[in-house]
Amino acid sequence: MKRSPVLLASTALLLAVMLSASGCAKKVSPDPAAVDRADGAREASTAPAPAPTITLTASPSAIEKGQSTTLSWQSTNATGVNITGGIGTVEASGSRTISPGASTTYTARATGRGGDAVAEARVTVSAPVAVTPPPSAAVSDAAFFEAAIKDVFFGLDEYSINEDARRALIANARALAERPGIRVTIEGHCDERGSEKYNLALGDRRANSARDFLISQGIDSARIDTISYGEERPFCEEQNEECWQLNRRAHFVMR
Repeated sequence: MKRSPVLLASTALLLAVMLSASGCAKKVSPDPAAVDRADGAREASTAPAPAPTITLTASPSAIEKGQSTTLSWQSTNATGVNITGGIGTVEASGSRTISPGASTTYTARATGRGGDAVAEARVTVSAPVAVTPPPSAAVSDAAFFEAAIKDVFFGLDEYSINEDARRALIANARALAERPGIRVTIEGHCDERGSEKYNLALGDRRANSARDFLISQGIDSARIDTISYGEERPFCEEQNEECWQLNRRAHFVMR
């Protein structure tokens, strides 16, 4: 069948228009940023959670019993931290002063979405070192005697032991008991009033009164000698009552 020239021309024109329309349509490429975001979201949803970390230190790590030390810890990626040794649950990072009574190893455990982490610190506790005082310098008998033994004094024309003399003799007896190797001579003295003979006798009675009192306090009589000097060896030579009082005494001398 013979086609009409008009029909052929119309068909050709329609095909040309269709081809032209399809050739002009622009192809749209995907946005790279959007693709990256989508990829990142997919990776984040599938990536494992980071593992926690923790450190634990004790400063100082060695103490004496009764002293204190400081535990310090730091953690990352942890949802909870626990320390043994009676401390328990603590913040993610911090410090605590402790005084353990014995050597102890402390364990810190950090837990998180990525797992667990553990750290340890040991505190060594030792017994306190006994402080020994330096030995005291030995005191000689002579120095001890000079410091501890005192003379006793009497009233005018008296040889009885008054209260002041009694206290002094009790102290002398205690001192002599501490040093049993010390031997003494008790000298009887008088002031210058009275005759020489009278004062020699009075001095003798004063020396023996002091000796008898020491013996009554438990001092061995073999450790004590007596002698009277009367007014011959005055301790003071002024002419007044105060000076005379100083001369009326039982004077102790170490032999």
